[in-house]
Amino acid sequence: MRNMKKSTIMNTLKKKIREHKYKFTTQRQIILQAFLDSKENHMSAEDVYEMVRDENPDIGLATVYRSLELFTHLELLKKLDFGDGRSRYELNDHNLSHSHHHLICLGCGKVTEFSYDFLNEVKEKIKKENGFDIVDYQLKFYGYCRDCAKKNQNL
Repeated sequence: MRNMKKSTIMNTLKKKIREHKYKFTTQRQIILQAFLDSKENHMSAEDVYEMVRDENPDIGLATVYRSLELFTHLELLKKLDFGDGRSRYELNDHNLSHSHHHLICLGCGKVTEFSYDFLNEVKEKIKKENGFDIVDYQLKFYGYCRDCAKKNQNL
């Protein structure tokens, strides 16, 4: 989905919201736009709020939280838990032909995405042995990024 034009993605999201009989308010559009414009793939409610509040002072943190919960409920966003007590969100990309995985640095907390389809064999094995058809999954690796690993070596 990230390869699609932002306007195309926004139109798709707008359609999904309206299909579920919710209003596509200006505030909701601004919050979704933050995900399209952000360089960061995983944003907390606070991150989104920081992005939108200067140009849109009428949007409060509570509105951001409510919108993120609604978008998660409508499966427009995925809610991620990296174990640090803050939920983060990313656009839910059903169009990806593979799942992506997360590398989480225990030193600085940086989260990096990577894609590698090594789990296809595991998915097939699970389907064959358990009759369970996996459509999505999340995999998280915890460790230290290059910078933190260097710092740890120098201690």
